[in-house]
Amino acid sequence: MNQRRPRRPAPRPPEGTPAPAELAGMARTGLAGPVRVARWADAALGPGRDGATGDGKATLSDATAERAAADLGLSAAQVRADWDTARLAGLVEVHGDDARPGWRLRAWNRDDSAVLRGWVALFDAWSLACPEPAGHEPAAVAEVVSAMPQVLSFLQLSAGPVPVEQLLDLLQQRVTELRTERCEVSYEAGAERPAGSPGPADPAPAADAPLAPLLDWALGALASVGALTYGDGQATLTPLGSWAVWVKLEQICVAAQSPAGNIEQSAENMLRGCAQLRPNAARAEYRAWLAARTVGGAVTELIDAARGEDALLRGLAFEALRVVGAPAEPDVRAVVDEPALRPYALLWLAEHDGVDPEDAHEALTREEATWLWVDTAAAVADHGEAPMLVRHLEAAVQPTVPQLLDEVRAVGHPRTVQVLVALAAAHPDPALAKAVRRAAFQVHTGG
Repeated sequence: MNQRRPRRPAPRPPEGTPAPAELAGMARTGLAGPVRVARWADAALGPGRDGATGDGKATLSDATAERAAADLGLSAAQVRADWDTARLAGLVEVHGDDARPGWRLRAWNRDDSAVLRGWVALFDAWSLACPEPAGHEPAAVAEVVSAMPQVLSFLQLSAGPVPVEQLLDLLQQRVTELRTERCEVSYEAGAERPAGSPGPADPAPAADAPLAPLLDWALGALASVGALTYGDGQATLTPLGSWAVWVKLEQICVAAQSPAGNIEQSAENMLRGCAQLRPNAARAEYRAWLAARTVGGAVTELIDAARGEDALLRGLAFEALRVVGAPAEPDVRAVVDEPALRPYALLWLAEHDGVDPEDAHEALTREEATWLWVDTAAAVADHGEAPMLVRHLEAAVQPTVPQLLDEVRAVGHPRTVQVLVALAAAHPDPALAKAVRRAAFQVHTGG
C-alpha cells in the first residue's frame, strides 16, 4: 500500500506583511515609469497607428527612444531603462520585430494579482536588471546567482538590516557548498594535478575568486527592482521583497506536498493521475505540479496534452489551465483556431473575462456546442460508466434527440460513430437506442 508523505506546513507570511492590495499599490508605485513607457509604446507603436516607427518595427530604435523621451519629458536613457524593466515585468511582449502590450498592462489598474505577478516576474529576473561587473568568469556569476536565494532567505529571517560582511560570509559558504556538490577540487596556481586525474570539462572558477564585487552587484540589482534597500554597509528587504521571498518558499512547500505524487510526471501522465480525483483534490495536484515548473513551459505541456486523442485529457488540461489563470491567456487565445481546442478555449476565455461559468456556454455557436458535446461524450464513453453517458444527453443544447442526432451527424467530430454506438448500447429506451444506432450507421456509411 502506498503511504503518503507527511505534508509540510506551508511557511507563514512574515509578521506585519501588508495586505495584497497594499503590496500591489507599492508595486504600482515602483513600476510607474515602466508602465508609462509601455502605455506610450502601445499608443504610438501599435499596429495601424500613424506613430509607428519609420522602419515598421515596434522596437525602441534610437529614433523611437528619442521620440518617447520628447513625448514623456524623460531622457532617452531613462526611456530605455524603463522599457527594459517593462519587458522583464511582462508589461510589454516582444515577438521578433514586433512589440505588443502584455496582459498585465491591460489589467494593471483593475487587477492586483496581475500587478503582483508582474512584480514577481521582475524579481525573478533581477540578475538581468543590471549589467554584471566586468572581469568575472561567467561560472562565478552563475554561482552567485544560484546562491542568492539562500542570502535572501536569511535576510527575510533577519527581518531587519543585515551587515554586508555577514551576507558575504553566507554567500561564500553557499558557493563552497555548490562547488562541493559538483565535486570540484580547486588547485593552487602552479600546483601539480595528481597523476591520472582528469581535468574538468569546463574551467571552474578559482576558489579564491573575490565574491565581494559580485555580492555588491547582486544587492544593487535587487535594490534596482525594489526588493531591498542597500547602503551604509547593510541590506534590508523591502515589504515587497520579503513577501516575494515568502511566495517562493510557499511554492517550494506546495511542490513538496503533491497529494497524489504526480509532481515529476509529464503533463499527460499528471492529468491521467488526476482523472479519478475529486475536483478540489485535482486542483491541489495541478497547483503542486505547476509550482515545480515555469509557467510558460507548463502551459505549453498542458496544451500539447490537450491536442492528443484522449478527450478526457483535453477537458482536464483546460481545468489545469484555469488554475494557471491569466498568464495562460496568450497561449489559450492562440489555439482558438484549432477545431479540437476551439470550444474549450472559448469557454476558458469567457470565464477569464468574468463571465459566470454557468453562462460561459453562450460564447459558443450551436455547432461548437455540439462538437463539445460529442467530445465530452467520447471522454465519458472511454472512461466513464453507461449511466453517465445516458445522463450526458441532458447536457445537449438541442431540445430533442432527433435534433441532436441531426446536428451531431453534421458537426464532423472524428469520434461521432463511436459515441453514438456507445450511447445506443447504454440507453434503456429501445426506440431511442434504435434511432441512435441508425444515426451511427448513417455517419459510418456517409449517408
